[in-house]
Amino acid sequence: MSISCRPLSRLEVLHPAVLVGDAAACEEVVGIVATRMRHFAHRMLRSFRSVRRWDDTDDIVQNAAIRFLRALREVTPESASHLVNLATLQIRREIFDLARKHRGPESLASNHQSNSVLVEGDAVLHVEAAGDPHATAESIDRWTAFHEAASRLPPEERRIFELAWFLGADQAEVARHVGCSVRTVKRRWEEIKVFLRDACGDELPVRE
Repeated sequence: MSISCRPLSRLEVLHPAVLVGDAAACEEVVGIVATRMRHFAHRMLRSFRSVRRWDDTDDIVQNAAIRFLRALREVTPESASHLVNLATLQIRREIFDLARKHRGPESLASNHQSNSVLVEGDAVLHVEAAGDPHATAESIDRWTAFHEAASRLPPEERRIFELAWFLGADQAEVARHVGCSVRTVKRRWEEIKVFLRDACGDELPVRE
């Protein structure tokens, strides 16, 4: 696999240029985050038929890119690890925001007033009535519960989860980045799966 296919490794390589404000490096880093977010958006929209009506992939990816670009402007990533942490944080936040938008009493579909705007005197819906509401709600709830449980992992296990899940890093990359052996990563990954299964049940997307 080439380095361009390894987001974690590429972020580490790009960090020195990002640190000095190199525009091309910053653009590439934002592109890496956008690409990873596109991956998650495709997975989500493929699973949730109703959500597909409300947000298309390009909108989701654009939101993630804007969020991360803003973070880069506000925070100086002093180390490669800091840059990687920033990337995973913005992806996680975008995922949670998307889930909150489409589930429960605060979603657009559940609030008629905030769901519509006036365009030349006519009400236009942000969100049409959802098809298959029970199946979609259950899917979103299960998906959200999985990521909420992951956020409660112990710090070391959460870091491994985020590198593997959000950036698609393999176990050797993770081991090198966090400074431990591959054997340790494998052991902790098994502990992560146990933790998430205890929190969410057996239907668990523990691998990409």
